[in-house]
Amino acid sequence: MRGQDAKTSALFSYVSLEDRVPKDHPLREHRRFLDSILGELSPRFEQMYSDVGRPSIPPEQLLRALVVQLLYSIRSERQLMEQLDYNLLFRWFVGLNMDDPVWVPTVFSKNRDRLLEGDVAKAFLAAVVAEAERRGLVSDDHFTVDGTLMEAWASQKSFRPKDEGPKAGSGGRNPEVDFRKQKRSNETHESKTDPEARLAKKAQGQEAKLSYQGNVLMENRHGLVVDAEVAIVTGTSEVDTALTLMDRLPPRGQRRTVGGDKLYDQQRFVAGARACNFTPHVAQNTTNRRSAIDGRTIRHTGYAISQRRRKLVEQGLGWKKTIGLLRKLRHRGRDKVDWIFTFTAGVYDMVRIRTLERARACS
Repeated sequence: MRGQDAKTSALFSYVSLEDRVPKDHPLREHRRFLDSILGELSPRFEQMYSDVGRPSIPPEQLLRALVVQLLYSIRSERQLMEQLDYNLLFRWFVGLNMDDPVWVPTVFSKNRDRLLEGDVAKAFLAAVVAEAERRGLVSDDHFTVDGTLMEAWASQKSFRPKDEGPKAGSGGRNPEVDFRKQKRSNETHESKTDPEARLAKKAQGQEAKLSYQGNVLMENRHGLVVDAEVAIVTGTSEVDTALTLMDRLPPRGQRRTVGGDKLYDQQRFVAGARACNFTPHVAQNTTNRRSAIDGRTIRHTGYAISQRRRKLVEQGLGWKKTIGLLRKLRHRGRDKVDWIFTFTAGVYDMVRIRTLERARACS
């Protein structure tokens, strides 16, 4: 008998939200892992909120919402709130009941700023790394540093002379601007919408864009990010930030190794790494110059291993820029960009740990 295509709305639903999520759904493992991490961060949350006043959005729900935004590449908070309104899977993951109202995007943004002020991103990444260490997934001796440029949320038209005052519009929100035959540099110009962004390019012949420098320190055993930081782009920012990340590692008696690409083959980085008790295993750059790495380093088998393992860092940076949507930033100011970059590194580690654990269980 053919069924009738008639809409009959039921007044009540007898299927719980928990039952609607498949038992083998990947988000279930992420939810269990995330809940354990948020439990460790609960004392930090207590210090961030007052004991009086109206209850705010729970910080645990805010962070779960940000995690699901990164996992599913949702571009904006407004789109995230739209998804939370009708997507039962996202409601279950965040911790909202089926009848709970979703948050207004502006309220969500204001509460997220409180997490930024509390430096929750670095605490979140540290807690994820600590859990990976308990599971035996992190190396204490071998690391890799690398950096990447992320395009700032500022247009080229906002890059104007520093001494220029407010400019009258031409009748619309997008006035015509002609840059032809104009010499523009970071010394004489700045973005009026994001002053901390700097004009930079990855290689000769490519166009320069307003950007930030994202840097990571990765352990070589399984490619997990152990620390991350965003810097204002300068000619030496990538090397300087790499040395800072290495110096922040807990000290050890024995010497460790650090890998890197040809950019790090320079005397300043090599000397700085050795001062931090690291043996630099960076790729040699011998194009019309002499390498800063001598034959005593490259003759060891550990150097070749570091050169192979260091390429894992590209997977993490690629995930952050494509899945995590950091290729084109959606925040302004170094502090906010640093927060989301560090938090995204923690989410990437969470995804990576699940993959490694499932591979371990199948072997």
